[in-house]
Amino acid sequence: MNQDGQVYLAHSHAQVASLNNQRLTSIDALRGLTVAAMLLVNNAGDWNYVYSWLSHSSWHGASPADFIFPFFLVIVGVSLYLALTPKFEKGLNARQLAPTIIWRACKIFALGVALHLVAVALIPDRQFRLMGVLQRIGLCFLVAGLLFIYLRSLKQLWYLIVAILLSYWYLLASAGSYQAHLNLVDQIDTRILGSLAYHFDVQSGLAQEPEGILSTLSAIVSVLLGIQAGAILRRGLASNLLLLGLVMCACAYLWSFVLPINKHLWTSSFVLWTTGFAYLIIWLMHQLVDRLKLPAIGLSFGVNAIAAYAGSWVATCVLAGTGWMDKIYSGLFVPIFSPINNPYLTSLAFAIVFTAIFAVLMLILRKIGWRFSV
Repeated sequence: MNQDGQVYLAHSHAQVASLNNQRLTSIDALRGLTVAAMLLVNNAGDWNYVYSWLSHSSWHGASPADFIFPFFLVIVGVSLYLALTPKFEKGLNARQLAPTIIWRACKIFALGVALHLVAVALIPDRQFRLMGVLQRIGLCFLVAGLLFIYLRSLKQLWYLIVAILLSYWYLLASAGSYQAHLNLVDQIDTRILGSLAYHFDVQSGLAQEPEGILSTLSAIVSVLLGIQAGAILRRGLASNLLLLGLVMCACAYLWSFVLPINKHLWTSSFVLWTTGFAYLIIWLMHQLVDRLKLPAIGLSFGVNAIAAYAGSWVATCVLAGTGWMDKIYSGLFVPIFSPINNPYLTSLAFAIVFTAIFAVLMLILRKIGWRFSV
C-alpha cells in the first residue's frame, strides 16, 4: 500500500503470498460457525422457553445472539477483499468488476425475497416481509463492493467509515429519541415499508423492521470494516486485528454512554462493539486454523453458507406449515426430556438437533464437492 492507502501488489512475504488463493480456511470456518449459530437461534423448539443468551436483546444492549449477523457481515467484507484484490492484480478495473458485484447482490436480494414468498405460501396467516437477512446482505455487499473497487484506497475507506458512523449518529440524534417507534429508523420504516415490515401494528399503523432501510447505512460499515480486516490479513499483519479489536471495543463502550448499543437501530456504537469482537475472533481463528492447522470446525457450513441458510429456512417453513414441527417437538422431544423438567433445555435440544442435521448435510455436500453459490 502506498502513502495514500492505495492497494498494490508488491507483497514479498511468503505468508502474504500464500493468501493469493483468495481464500482463508479460518474465514470459511468462521463464516460456517456464524451460519450454524443462526440456525441454532432461529429454530427453538418452543419460543416460550428460550435461554436469554439465545435471544436478541429486547432493545438496548447486545446479547450473544446479537453478534451473529454483524459477524457475518464483517466476514462478507473480508471475503470481498480477498476475492477482489487478486483480480486487480490481474489487471481488471472497477468498470469490469462492477457488473459482477451488482449481479450477485441482486441475486442475493432476490433469494431473500423468494424465501419470504415461500414462507407466505407454506405457513398459514404468514404476512409477506420485504426486507430480511439476505436482503440486507445483498444491499451491503452491493454498496461496500462498489465503494471498494472504485475508491481502491484503504485510507479513503477509513475516512468514509468514520464519516458514515458520525453522520448516522447525527441522524439518529436529530430525531430526539432512541426509543422504539420514536426513533428515526422506525419512523422511516413505518412510512416506507408499512405492512411489509417485520412487525406492523394494524391499529396504530406503526412498523418495526430489524433489517430496516436507514439502519442498512450503518450495516454497510460492518462490511467496510471487514474489507479492512481482509487487507490486514492479506498483508500478514494479523496481530493488528488484536489491537484494533480492543480499541474498537473500548471506543464503543465509551460511546455507548451517549449512543446506546442497539442491534435494531444498528447504532454506530453497535457497529464498533460487534466489529471489535469480530476482529478478535478473526485473529483467534487465524492463529488456530491457518497457523496451528487445528481442525476448521464449521468449514462445511462455511463453504455452503447460502445453501445452509436457505435450506434450513425452507425446512422450517415446511415443518411449521404442515404442523410436523409441533408434532415432532411435543411427541418426541418433550417426552424424552420430561424427566429433566427443564423446558428451556428441551427447546434448546430441538434447535441443536435441527442444526446438527444440517451440519451433516453440509458435510456430505462438501465431501462430494458440491457448492451452491449466487
